[in-house]
Amino acid sequence: MPAVRVEKLATVDAFVVFDLEEAETAWGVVRSAPKILVDGAIWLARTRTYQLASFELRIGGASAGINAQAADVDAAVERFVEEVRPWVAAHRFLPDPGRGVSLADLELLRSDDPRGAGYFEHRDALTALGLAEAGSTALGGLDGRRAAVECFDAVGPLLIDELVERGAKVVAVGTAKGTVVSSEGLDPAQVAGCWAQYGPELVEHLGRPISPAADLPGVEVDGLFLGSKAGLLDHHVAGGVRAGVVVPTGPVPVTAKALAILRRRGIEVLPDFVTTAGSLFGAPSVVGVDATSSEVEVIRDLVTRRISEVLAEVRVHEDGALLAACYRAESFLRTWCHQLPFGRPLA
Repeated sequence: MPAVRVEKLATVDAFVVFDLEEAETAWGVVRSAPKILVDGAIWLARTRTYQLASFELRIGGASAGINAQAADVDAAVERFVEEVRPWVAAHRFLPDPGRGVSLADLELLRSDDPRGAGYFEHRDALTALGLAEAGSTALGGLDGRRAAVECFDAVGPLLIDELVERGAKVVAVGTAKGTVVSSEGLDPAQVAGCWAQYGPELVEHLGRPISPAADLPGVEVDGLFLGSKAGLLDHHVAGGVRAGVVVPTGPVPVTAKALAILRRRGIEVLPDFVTTAGSLFGAPSVVGVDATSSEVEVIRDLVTRRISEVLAEVRVHEDGALLAACYRAESFLRTWCHQLPFGRPLA
């Protein structure tokens, strides 16, 4: 099996993981922290590879890490941007902002990025739409359904709004600061306003009792939406989950052991690389149209149709939706890659 390629930068303590040697173009997230582990970056790149393959795109996954202390982040990101700029211009590496790196930090790369301004403008909204559609597909509609949502980035409040618009009741919201439960359902506008003002501390401003962050997976709901970090839902947590379906909102939040436990308990786990794919459709290289205001509804329709189609196909497999989605992505990869990458995107 081929090894991934890790390229270290010359002007800054940073690296880029390229998952597929045969891919002319690679998409991936850029993160910054005092220490970004290469192993974690590899799994983020692998998840993106499987995501792109799930929608028949001959593009590889990538992931970049910038190692910098808080006081040095701005300078480190600036040097990173300058060094990878020729890669972006050549369409070899197309970066997305991740933890510790903002969209504004990558502004100098936007003019060379073939995905267009609309991709970046609508990426969070399209991701939220795809997540809501994934939940709707698995639950046979969201009208009257109860949901618990982990908020860890800008997608969270948008997802809550999408769920409520489809008739769901969001009865629990969790952040790193705690969990808030409301049997009558939380107000999307209040959650969005508190997120905008307070970030993860929003739970302290919803006027309800706060329990530990670890309580969110145990709230009794139809759909559990979470995914702030890899391996978040492990075998210790899996036994306490009280949801009909787990809808990952970030890469590889469910471990292999947890998946086995949840399947034995009759709880469905959807493939994260499909549920989070909505933003792909904001790129004109994917859909053939730019995500301008005049085309947004066309793209939204495409997101809902394609994600629901893929999930409908993999959910009927005897091995479950997550593994079936891996098989499906690998089938496409074999049409253009001599060898598959080693290891599936599962924590």
